[in-house]
Amino acid sequence: MSQRTLSAEQLQRTPQPAERPRLKLFSGSGNPALARELAAALDVPLAEMNIFRYADGEVGVRIEESVRGEDCFVVQPTCTPVNENLMELLVITDALRRASADRITAVLPYFGYARQDRKMKPREPISAKLVANLLTAAGCHRILTIDLHAGQIWGFFDIPLDHLPARMILAEHFRRQGLKNIVIVSPDVGGVPRAREFAAQLAAPIAIIDKRRDRPNQVKEVVHVIGKVYKKTAIIVDDIVDTAGTLTLGAQALVKRGVTDVYACVTHAILSGPAVQRIQGSPIKELLVTNTIPIEPEKLIETITVLSVAPLLADAIRRIHENTSVSALFSE
Repeated sequence: MSQRTLSAEQLQRTPQPAERPRLKLFSGSGNPALARELAAALDVPLAEMNIFRYADGEVGVRIEESVRGEDCFVVQPTCTPVNENLMELLVITDALRRASADRITAVLPYFGYARQDRKMKPREPISAKLVANLLTAAGCHRILTIDLHAGQIWGFFDIPLDHLPARMILAEHFRRQGLKNIVIVSPDVGGVPRAREFAAQLAAPIAIIDKRRDRPNQVKEVVHVIGKVYKKTAIIVDDIVDTAGTLTLGAQALVKRGVTDVYACVTHAILSGPAVQRIQGSPIKELLVTNTIPIEPEKLIETITVLSVAPLLADAIRRIHENTSVSALFSE
């Protein structure tokens, strides 16, 4: 059988493999330092985008390069100022959608409004669900976040969500220190699953602080410490430190019950109001946090150690872009 030679015209009509979308990384105003770290880890430049404010305070965004058919990631924690950062993320997402981006992934190292995840009293909103709806309506195709405050928030989204636990990099820090006779402490009953997962990383037992809260950000008293803590090195594990009331009262309760040293390990360091002063006056030997939220230089006291989540996020972004398993990160 003779070979048939295709003409130039026939070659042009032959379907060619689709070009793979390029990864484009955008940074909002929420945490530009983390975005720069991610860009370096991924070996990609930050995409050109102009964020500005109109005279009346409205957020304006202009994408300064083509994103048609591209795989776009927007790094923007919705931390303080929460509403400004959230609105900025929504506007950036809308701009990318209208510019025909192939896929838009919102990278929220810290998910604001997460503590408003259920109705505690009649006629209250479920604001975390509202934020999930807003992100979806704006045009997000996917969410990438770290240490959600509550597991049910995952179900608030009708789009895929990749949830990264920071416990791996945090536990490794304490493992390198070689601490002995450790007990992992949950500051409340709701945080027990988090403490149990962290304890598994260090092969340590857990204890629980039973507390009573009058209203948000205020703890009336620590009632009881459940578990064996006497003559042990305690590591209090939580996802958020806001005013540090829960954290410091818990540390004081542990010292009263005979703990040798108290460490604390928190993913998201909001550190609002009297938090820094409370930490300075507490028995906490070291407070380990991450850079999901930018911390003002004046708040970086000697007690606070900051670890970067950039390598973890960069690996997850790379896997999402290449359509490979993100959950494999945890087994590895």
